[in-house]
This record gives sequence, C-alpha cells and structure tokens, in this order.
Amino acid sequence: MTVSDPNIAASVSGEGTTMKAEVFLPDDYRPAEDEPFMNDRQLEYFRRKLLAWKTDLIAESASTIEDLQGAARNIPDVADRASEETDRALELRTRDRQRKLISKIESALRRIDEGEFGYCEETGDQISLKRLDARPIATMSLEAQERHERREKVHRDD
Repeated sequence: MTVSDPNIAASVSGEGTTMKAEVFLPDDYRPAEDEPFMNDRQLEYFRRKLLAWKTDLIAESASTIEDLQGAARNIPDVADRASEETDRALELRTRDRQRKLISKIESALRRIDEGEFGYCEETGDQISLKRLDARPIATMSLEAQERHERREKVHRDD
C-alpha cells in the first residue's frame, strides 16, 4: 500500500494496517486542563517525551558499557582496586535501573497505542496531567499510588 499524502503515516500492526494522521505539535506545547483529556495532541506530546527519555537512557547505557569495558585493567593497589570495584558495582546497579525504566517507558508507549494511557490501572480514573508530565510512566493516579504504598508499608511492617 502506498500513501501519497505526506501528512498521513501508515502504521502496521499484526492485525492489518491502520491509517493515522500525524499530529502537529508546536515546540512550546504543554497539555492543559481546559482541553479534552488525552486528545491527539496530548498523546503525541507524551509519546515524544517518552521516546526522548528512552533515547537518552539508551545513550547513557551505551556510554556506561564503553566505560566499563575500557576500565578493565589490573590495578595493583588493593585500595584502588576496591574503589574501582565499588564504582563498577554502582554503575551496574544504575544500568539495571535504567533497563527497568526503559521497560516501563515501552509499556507506557504501548498504553498510548492501545488508548489506555493517562488512566489509572486500579480505578480507571484520569491521572492528572501534572503527574503525567512529571512521571509519564505513571500507571496510577496519585491517590491510588498513595493507597498502594500504604498497603505495601503495612505488609512490610508485619
């Protein structure tokens, strides 16, 4: 299938081809409470934000791998070697956190594609735009997240 209109993008999924118009988004656009919740512009805003975040994390990961590979050397001083090993362990923990974060970003991008982004997975209520702007991988409203954390704390304290 060929699309001649440059303003239309073809998106192919496992079930066939769906047509989706590209959304114009000014550089200074910020989602506002006075527009319909999760309209095309808001979804595109969050998609771009998530993709940029993912790109940054992948670049940082690549840099970390290069640093770790370059740092593989024999250090005779025991204290220096211990310090190097501590730094390496910290880098690996950071990298693992980034890997988990990338997975959450990919999940958020899937929710955008499936029309579920911006809604609490526990209550179905809208997640505030301020919360989503600060943490676009959020899956729960602030209230639901606080209840969840209180329940976790109670179970941990038992």
